[in-house]
Amino acid sequence: MPAVRLLPPDRFFDRTEWAAVTRASSWRGVWLVAHAWIVSIAAIGLAAWSGNPAAWLLAVILVGGRQLGLAILMHDAAHGALHPNRKVNNFLGQWLTGAAVGSDLIAYRTYHLQHHKYTQQPEDPDLSLSKPFPTTRASLARKIVRDLTGQTFFKQRMAQFAYAIAGLKAMLRGERPEKAPAGTKAGTPFNKQSDDGMTSPTADVAGAMAVTRAVGRFLLVQAVLLAASLLLYGWTPYLLWLAGLATTFQLYLRIRNIAEHACTTTGSQDPFTHARTTHAGWIARATVAPYWVNYHAEHHLFMGVPCYRLPEVHAALGRAGKHEAMTIAPSYGAVLRQVTALG
Repeated sequence: MPAVRLLPPDRFFDRTEWAAVTRASSWRGVWLVAHAWIVSIAAIGLAAWSGNPAAWLLAVILVGGRQLGLAILMHDAAHGALHPNRKVNNFLGQWLTGAAVGSDLIAYRTYHLQHHKYTQQPEDPDLSLSKPFPTTRASLARKIVRDLTGQTFFKQRMAQFAYAIAGLKAMLRGERPEKAPAGTKAGTPFNKQSDDGMTSPTADVAGAMAVTRAVGRFLLVQAVLLAASLLLYGWTPYLLWLAGLATTFQLYLRIRNIAEHACTTTGSQDPFTHARTTHAGWIARATVAPYWVNYHAEHHLFMGVPCYRLPEVHAALGRAGKHEAMTIAPSYGAVLRQVTALG
């Protein structure tokens, strides 16, 4: 099918306004990355210091939201919107955000731009995320249980590690495969959430090697976090971080993916119908909707806008009378009720 029709920004912004709304700040992206880490460290540190199981639970709830936030900020880096300097942008996206949750910036960028080009069309590599909906409450409940009991995390991680081992063996054999065209599914297990737990990242040796490098970065970051935990306060802080990664992060990622495209129009040429914006209160912003990710319709309409300026885009579209043409949900609870309409 043809690529999704782009929306001319001059319908809503003059040249000066558009330049301002698309300009990446040299400090805001850095601050957001720092914010995600500061909140995570503070929540985990206070919980470990208290020794209270209720505080541990609260820390896992909060840190899962910041781990999703790191994935969201890597997504901004994939669009080149986290920092105006490309090297800084890619370092933030690869090492300080993506590596912490097991994602690879370059592979993610490749497949994600394909998602924008063919949103909700057969060529969209993310179509499998929205295709199963609507579904039943029982089906969604089973997925939630798998997320919160660590089953989804374990399944994804074991699959990712298996590919990494295959890539490592190829590296040790000295294989140097010719560079193939970039795939659309490589190294993205922690930015996608489907019934099989993971989109297969490798169809060839080059893909397996890419996963090996991504896993290496992930393990290095985990080793640094574990070392800091043991040095400062024992095992508890790192175990709380890992618990968030294995449970609440998985659940929040699933809910975020559902809210973005499930039960929106599939195959339409109208760019206003492909994605959903969801109003988010402070609880949602602390968990399933960090760093303005809830403005997803606006992001698809103008994907070069940094996340912190999406509310400005939302307001501009409202002034132009376009909110009625968009898919806007009042809350994440309303979205989950809609996508489980089969009962």
